[in-house]
Amino acid sequence: MCKTKFYIVLIVFFVMLVSCSRPQGDNAIGAMQIKGSDTIVNLVQVWAEQFSQKNSNSNIGVTGGGTGTGFAALLNNTCDIAMASRQVEENEINLAKKQNIAYKEFIVGLDGLAVLVNKNNPINNLTIEQIRDIFMAKIKNWKEVGGENRPIVLLSRESNSGTHMFFKEQVIRLGNKNNSDEFSPKALLMPSSQAIVDEIYQNPNAIGYAGIGFISKQTKTVSVSAKSSVEFIEPTIENVMTRKYPISRPLYLYTNGNPKGLVKDFIDYALSDEGQKIVVETSFVPINRNEKQNN
Repeated sequence: MCKTKFYIVLIVFFVMLVSCSRPQGDNAIGAMQIKGSDTIVNLVQVWAEQFSQKNSNSNIGVTGGGTGTGFAALLNNTCDIAMASRQVEENEINLAKKQNIAYKEFIVGLDGLAVLVNKNNPINNLTIEQIRDIFMAKIKNWKEVGGENRPIVLLSRESNSGTHMFFKEQVIRLGNKNNSDEFSPKALLMPSSQAIVDEIYQNPNAIGYAGIGFISKQTKTVSVSAKSSVEFIEPTIENVMTRKYPISRPLYLYTNGNPKGLVKDFIDYALSDEGQKIVVETSFVPINRNEKQNN
């Protein structure tokens, strides 16, 4: 009887151990964790829902927290796929190598960062230089760019966000890797893109930025020009697809090495015609054939 109880306890312990551990390798039992960028968390959740309907034995968890959170989770082996709205950086690659992690990158869509203001703000157009000076607090009042005599309230994503990093690199630093300029310390750091949208809706003096998937009737988008002599371009899907809109970027999924099993099947689904149709339906931009081949 004692032996029987011992084996029962041992079996129960083994079952609990398996159920609490994140599956490794080819994810044979059909469970997977995806973490990272808040920008594409809604897109990836739709992919996961549709994929699970076609693969009833799969169990996919999707959580945000920011691109940096996704890379850290992949590094710590607490997720299978990291969502990212920026490319992995050299210091992150070097840190991963020390832990025998090899990031494998997949471009799964495109996005444009819309500059957002309150819908009652009369400003319609801004140059990249004006946006840069606003977010560095060199321009502090809306009247300096043709608006009303109101102080400008700056809203930014937190520094852990890939959206924050991309905006800093492409707008604040004008794409110059040797530039060390930063956001004004007066910028209010918001926990999510939706939080920026919500604040701008309530605050007539606010300005912020978010992926075009967050464009809504709650706020107003500003058309952007790369230079004062160039036409102002709206942040639309068509303008991002043709790369006319100057604040555009790829969207990524990362794995540890070449994906296998369920992870590979999921990424293949994201890159499929059906997966790319969902990209459009969630207000992002599908990748073209050449980018698919480069993956």
